[in-house]
Amino acid sequence: MHLLAFGLNHQTAPLAIREKLAFPADILPEALRQLTQSQAAHEAAIVSTCNRTEIYCAGQNPADAIAWLAHYHNMSPAEVEPYLYRLDASDVARHAFRVASGLDSMVLGETQILGQLKDAVRVAQQSGTLGTHLNALFQQAFSVAKEVRSKTAIGASSVSMAAAGVRLAEQIFPSIRELNLLFIGAGEMIELVATHFAARQPAGITVANRTLERGRALAEQFGGQAITLADLHDHLARFDVVVTSTASPVPIVGKGLVERAIKQRRHRPMFMLDLAVPRDVEPEVASLADVFLYTVDDIASVVEVGREARQVAAEQAENIIVSRVNEFSQWLRQRQTVPLIRALRDEGERLRRHALEAALKQLARGDAPEKVLETLSVQLTNKLMHPPTQALSQHGDDQAAMSQAVARIYRLHSES
Repeated sequence: MHLLAFGLNHQTAPLAIREKLAFPADILPEALRQLTQSQAAHEAAIVSTCNRTEIYCAGQNPADAIAWLAHYHNMSPAEVEPYLYRLDASDVARHAFRVASGLDSMVLGETQILGQLKDAVRVAQQSGTLGTHLNALFQQAFSVAKEVRSKTAIGASSVSMAAAGVRLAEQIFPSIRELNLLFIGAGEMIELVATHFAARQPAGITVANRTLERGRALAEQFGGQAITLADLHDHLARFDVVVTSTASPVPIVGKGLVERAIKQRRHRPMFMLDLAVPRDVEPEVASLADVFLYTVDDIASVVEVGREARQVAAEQAENIIVSRVNEFSQWLRQRQTVPLIRALRDEGERLRRHALEAALKQLARGDAPEKVLETLSVQLTNKLMHPPTQALSQHGDDQAAMSQAVARIYRLHSES
């Protein structure tokens, strides 16, 4: 069994492709079960965020798992493969450790990805698809991330996507204090962005969510109010800033809806930040006058602030990761010999048991104990030494290597 990983991220695939291959949280458990039941992988964990979709698995053939990914999203492998990176063994470990430490993120050093990784592991564990190999990989990744945070300044001066959203809005409007804000969704990302905007003390905050109860719970944290998604048609025109991040598989804010809202606003500008993957806002909305629509890929330039300073810390983090990858690779090599060790012990136990049974029969016949013990020791020695002796007696290209291996196993000197 091999440890494998493949996926795509903000560096290898545009948003239009990433949104096609995303796994919303509500379908993740069933997707994991389908992946393992298809025999494409024996263990599996799926990490799906706005910037990446990655599948970590233990299996025999990565092509099978890639074919499964494409088929699951109604695409062909040929459509998917140009955007994928594929990793094997130690490369999987290095990548997972870098992701957990925030070194592979759009925002260098950001911490949100670590929580997202932990969520992915929890879902895989609950779905019964997290086995020995992946559990060890991710537990080590979490340990590495903690070490990187404690020993380097990788998170210093970082600008989160949430903070970047506020900066973009301030480029459109002179002051957040005068604005009415709408947040669509009630998940972790929306809560983070709302926290940053709320610190600027806007005129009003409203949360729109599929379920009113959950939306109200979030809105009350910021002294705001809540509406349902069904109410968007009647209320959208009131808002100067709209931030959305839901798990909807299709857009929930269409061009026609925004067009009507802009007319009602008498063409006062509207700032829209779509942090969802797949996108919540139809891309055609960007063509409307007086609408400033940004996606997760559009804010990349904003989050670059302070990257140069964090790059020094990133180099220190890479050194930590190299060391930990070596440790994990050694563990993997040891795990690969476990079946052989188990088979060797089972064979030894079988020989011991058979020899003991023969000795007990001899004792039952009244044979002298000394003679029985002598016979037992000779039989065991002959049976245990027969396989290596036979292997050494065979002629072949690998005879020299076989001789060295036997000498090392039995700790024999070369002259022996």
